[in-house]
Amino acid sequence: MLDALVVAPHPDDAELGMGGTIVRLIRQGWSVGILDLTSGEPTPLGSPERRAAETAAASAELGNPWRRNLGLPNRSLEPTLASRRAVAAAFRQARPRLLFAPYWEDAHPDHIAATRLVEDARFWSKLSKSDIPGEPFHPARILYYFSVHLRIVERPSLVIDISDELDAKVAALRCYRSQLVDNQPEGRPGVIDSVCDRTRYWGHFIGVRHAEPFASREPVGLRGLGDLLL
Repeated sequence: MLDALVVAPHPDDAELGMGGTIVRLIRQGWSVGILDLTSGEPTPLGSPERRAAETAAASAELGNPWRRNLGLPNRSLEPTLASRRAVAAAFRQARPRLLFAPYWEDAHPDHIAATRLVEDARFWSKLSKSDIPGEPFHPARILYYFSVHLRIVERPSLVIDISDELDAKVAALRCYRSQLVDNQPEGRPGVIDSVCDRTRYWGHFIGVRHAEPFASREPVGLRGLGDLLL
């Protein structure tokens, strides 16, 4: 059903890490989905109802991708067999050619668990003679986006130009007022400011205004060099 599925530990992680790329793919005619693993609650200013409303508003700014929340436990996300089965079933339902997962190195335990869940569920999704709902399916590739809680310099395998999509990315992020707007310190750069600084940083390296980085554990194949930005 989908060309690409972004798996996010919490609502807002997909937008933080690759909101511009989501918008770009949708504008290019791709069918894109987001699978949020948890509600992201509790948080100081949030509630399940508020987060759901914020997520719906952010999805509209992105271009209305297919979106689902598995309702796994926030702050206690673990790559259990039950959670792996739920994610594998979601893969069989959405049937994406391309998966996006959180980068494998992070300080947030939920993010690390999400990465492991995506990798394990990708394998389980293809198994025959199992009790997983749906027909066996194996997503062809995983790329990893950066929405990390470590002060590291990303080491991407590829970088995508989002210069024309930055405004939509920022609009989506601002929908998460409880997480990214109302709780930011006065007189200091907030999360959205830092995100824009990073997109500008990566844009510099490929000669554009703004870009988002992605990593791959496996070689990235190209049919030609026509799309390379020099």
